[in-house]
Amino acid sequence: MASIDSDDNTTAGAGEGLRSGRRRAARYAVPVAVMGVAAATIGLVPALADSGDPDLPKVTAEQLIEKIATSDVQQLSGTVKISTDLGLPDLGGLESGLMSGMSGGPSSDGDKDGSAADPSAKLTELVTGTHTLRVAADGPDRQKLSLLENAAEYSLIHDGKDVWGYDSKSNEVYHSTASGSAEQPEKKVPATPKDLTDQALKAVDDTTSVTVDGTAQVAGRDAYRLVVKPKQDGSTVGAITVAVDAETGMPLKFTLTPSSGGAAVLDAGFTQVSFAKPAASTFDFTPPKGAKVTEADEADEAAKAPEHGRVAEGDLAGEMDGLEVIGEGWNAIATFDTGGQGLPTASAGGDLGGFLGSFGDQVKGDFGSGTVFKTRLVNALITDDGKVYAGAVTKDALVKAADAAQ
Repeated sequence: MASIDSDDNTTAGAGEGLRSGRRRAARYAVPVAVMGVAAATIGLVPALADSGDPDLPKVTAEQLIEKIATSDVQQLSGTVKISTDLGLPDLGGLESGLMSGMSGGPSSDGDKDGSAADPSAKLTELVTGTHTLRVAADGPDRQKLSLLENAAEYSLIHDGKDVWGYDSKSNEVYHSTASGSAEQPEKKVPATPKDLTDQALKAVDDTTSVTVDGTAQVAGRDAYRLVVKPKQDGSTVGAITVAVDAETGMPLKFTLTPSSGGAAVLDAGFTQVSFAKPAASTFDFTPPKGAKVTEADEADEAAKAPEHGRVAEGDLAGEMDGLEVIGEGWNAIATFDTGGQGLPTASAGGDLGGFLGSFGDQVKGDFGSGTVFKTRLVNALITDDGKVYAGAVTKDALVKAADAAQ
């Protein structure tokens, strides 16, 4: 199928439809949302692993976006393969532990202050490596997500008002109560193609190109390819490709490739999916005999104390109070002032500063000097006087933003 020119009236109409009532929010929130996805999730399944190009009726970009927006799949079960290739240095698992600590939760192994089954900590494991998830849903009241590990399994189950997390490795259970039977359990990170697509489509504005680029087969189902690209220079995002189920409109695969080229940075795709009603027993859960059960209220109290080097959630929120977004579209940059100094220096006896600095690039400009920490998608500049500039933009864009802020 021929691609649809992103600058024609059809694509413009798609952008206008999505922008209705939320243009300003989309323009400034999107790059931050993409940054959040990149920092917290997925990435590197072979790009769209096609098994043929099915012959489907032609659709416009506007029609395909509308199909996604009106998709109402209530029942499904399947397997999702996800992985991440942000180009982070190998810190021997430190990166996952650091993210768990910053979220206020325990490490994946748990400790006396928290539970290894707490989803806010467990799902941060998706930030690195390749993972397989089993997912199931039966309407808004019942969902289940299981993270399969070597000889263990972690499951997050929502059944009515109860939300259960269970880690078989540690035999620990985390329990919380949803505020209403129709409320879906909160997931700290998006973990399915639909989750990721919903966030990415908020980016459709005047700075974005949207096209339909042929067809594919994913998990044995016919699908259209929707391609979203930044029009601006300076973004680290190359393209987002979504495989959209031709029948239901549900995203089956999400792939984000960087502007620098190479393998995908961010990707999640079904390898098997069924839209039949899952068995009711799928969502049944009773804590196993001998399991340690932690109630959400207890875990929240434990997380308030900044012990064992953990960043207290309140402290982190306080630092983010002054968060601003400069620029627009895909080139928007989030910035805030920590109110303190930047990284400790080696001259100040900062072995930690030397260690962290070894992973970054030293830069100078009108703003002074600082360190840029790079991934294949999100880059962050920390100035020596404690200001932070971060976004899905190049190093040069961060330096220019810091200079302009002077």
